[in-house]
Formats: sequence, structure tokens, C-alpha cells
Amino acid sequence: MAVKLRLMRMGKKKQPTYRVVAADSRSPRNGRFIEIVGTYEPRQDPSVVRIDNSRALEWLRKGAMPTDRVRRLLQESGAWDEFTSTARP
Repeated sequence: MAVKLRLMRMGKKKQPTYRVVAADSRSPRNGRFIEIVGTYEPRQDPSVVRIDNSRALEWLRKGAMPTDRVRRLLQESGAWDEFTSTARP
């Protein structure tokens, strides 16, 4: 099973909020997911990113591939830098 870290859209029409989830790559965008890793609220000024770095790191170490947007969010939270520093010997 190929796992991806990706965004799941929530909220009302024209007022999106997103969950960062670990999901099977074959499942639909708002379909089944394995675990909620964090949230992203782009409409706030500045936008709010809340990510559980320990859970995100665990999924990355297991081989989960983040989408481009989630990779940027992980860089903001610091999880991506920690992952890349531990991945290299």
C-alpha cells in the first residue's frame, strides 16, 4: 500500500480549511484516510499550520510521500528539515 501525506478539504463553500492526513494513494481526496497528522487554515492572516511533527516524521520514515503543498507545510513546521537531516548519515 502506497501511503501519501496530503490535504483533505474541510469547511464551507469558499471558506476552506484542510486536514493533513496520511492516506492510501488510491483513495479519493476526501475519502478514507489512515491518520490525521495536522491542520492548515489558509484563510487566516497569517495562515495557520498545526502539524504533529512526531507523527509526520514517523510516517515519512515509513516511506510516506508528501504532496508538494504538504512538503511546504512540513518545511514551515520544521518536520521536513528534521527528516532530511536524519535521513542522511
